[in-house]
Amino acid sequence: MTTRTSHDATPFLPDTAEGRSDLDELRRAAAGCQGCGLYENATQTVFGEGSPGGRVMFVGEQPGDQEDRKGLPFVGPAGRILDRALAEAGIERGDVYVTNAVKHFKFKQKEGGGKRRIHEPPSAAEVRACRPWLDAEMRLLDPDVVVALGATAGKALLGPSFRVTKERGRLLPLPDREAQVVATIHPSAVLRAEDRDAMYAGFLDDLKVAASALG
Repeated sequence: MTTRTSHDATPFLPDTAEGRSDLDELRRAAAGCQGCGLYENATQTVFGEGSPGGRVMFVGEQPGDQEDRKGLPFVGPAGRILDRALAEAGIERGDVYVTNAVKHFKFKQKEGGGKRRIHEPPSAAEVRACRPWLDAEMRLLDPDVVVALGATAGKALLGPSFRVTKERGRLLPLPDREAQVVATIHPSAVLRAEDRDAMYAGFLDDLKVAASALG
């Protein structure tokens, strides 16, 4: 039986993860991941979802409250923003695989004893711990374009010096892979923005860059 390893998901990957497993096998293995402490409070692992032959992979930060409860990525309000932008950018949903840099929901309870669970950003150590799952997904999918949704995803893919404000909306080489990456904001930023229309327009422009790279 696998014992918990502090801040490293590697022991929980299936033995055939080096290019020979499939997404369903990875998903089943990830359900039992205890590679960092986030599994202790989360409802369940939220693995990636979408077409195994998809040409574009979207990587967010972590599942939110609704995703944690339903076990699927991007099914909450941010997911609806993403679906709208995909359609308007001309990216076919069948070409898309969505996942997160961290597969468990990190949160704190609302002060005052309320039941509402407040999102907390994952730490760098938690992102590193979960990286083996993301690497395994990318090996199997071999996407042409990866879209980093937000700072956490950008740093997971491009390194700690990455800044969304400086790098967004440009085609960049993805280190160690024959793919390009486009960084943009997380769709939840649209929901938090004072001027949602302007924020959404910028997000859509970034996705159109990804769409152009798909040809």
